[in-house]
Amino acid sequence: MRRKAGLVLLALAVFFAALSPLLRWYAFPRLAKVPANQYQDMVLEAKDATLLDYGTMRAKKVSKVTIVQTLKGNVEASERIEESAGRDVVVWDGLSYVVGPDGKMVSRIPERYIFDAHTQEPVHATGEMVDGDPVRRTGIEFKWPFLTEKRAYEYFDAQARVTAPITYEGTQDFRGLEVYYFEQTIPWTKVKIPKTLPVEGLTPEAVARTGTTRWYTTVRKFWVEPLTGAPVYGEEIHREELRGGALLGDRDKVTAFAGHVKMREDYITHTVDLVESQRLLILLMTSYLPWGFLTLGVLLLALALYLEARGRRSGPAPTAAEEPSPVSA
Repeated sequence: MRRKAGLVLLALAVFFAALSPLLRWYAFPRLAKVPANQYQDMVLEAKDATLLDYGTMRAKKVSKVTIVQTLKGNVEASERIEESAGRDVVVWDGLSYVVGPDGKMVSRIPERYIFDAHTQEPVHATGEMVDGDPVRRTGIEFKWPFLTEKRAYEYFDAQARVTAPITYEGTQDFRGLEVYYFEQTIPWTKVKIPKTLPVEGLTPEAVARTGTTRWYTTVRKFWVEPLTGAPVYGEEIHREELRGGALLGDRDKVTAFAGHVKMREDYITHTVDLVESQRLLILLMTSYLPWGFLTLGVLLLALALYLEARGRRSGPAPTAAEEPSPVSA
């Protein structure tokens, strides 16, 4: 009976020991993915900012500029692209909507971002765009890969339509979470005029005919939770200028927007809570369950060997030799 129990325990030990690396290195890369129907929004603010008054074409100080960013998963588009791409794809329809202190629109820039649900690498397909212009992204945008590493990544800048390194600058504590801090600098770059402008009838084509151009620079900062690859906080030191042309009269340039953009406090709290819940699922698949299964396998193996050794020590007792019966005469 002990021998049968030992064999069962040995089989279970092998099963759990084999399940540990399979869960971590085979199942996790296939199961961990961004859901196709995900929806998220975020509000950022730049207080005491500088903003262009398009009526007078003069820059003025304002109390606050608000940026509302939304990302909405387009399930229908992702399913259509998956058929030809042969892999799990997420399509995010994004919108960056900027309003001034009076609640009026400053700019409105839509995006479509298509990427691999598991690795977050861009997937190039019809519809990939920024502000209606087709683009071909390289590098990540919005989200880092699961199990983010302490290294530089290529990050796509939607304003400049360029990809540049965003570098790991250290590990920090943010609201009780261990996060990786990344920073990217985009130098002054000539960029396109947004298609939607705050003045009715003013179009990018009309601005271009005056010879006026738009320039942009930013220092982008992200605090990323490494297991989920989700930014829990972000900031930008952002500047835009209009330069030259008849639109500015005798001026060489005018500030269109300048401000230190930060995530609003209520959205920080919501994001941290959401990431903490997702982080637990990643830990289960990458640490808790693999190490738990491995430990259980070792314990079962030890118990199986113990039962086998004990069974050998207490084997069947030898029978005493029978005395010969006396022979009767």
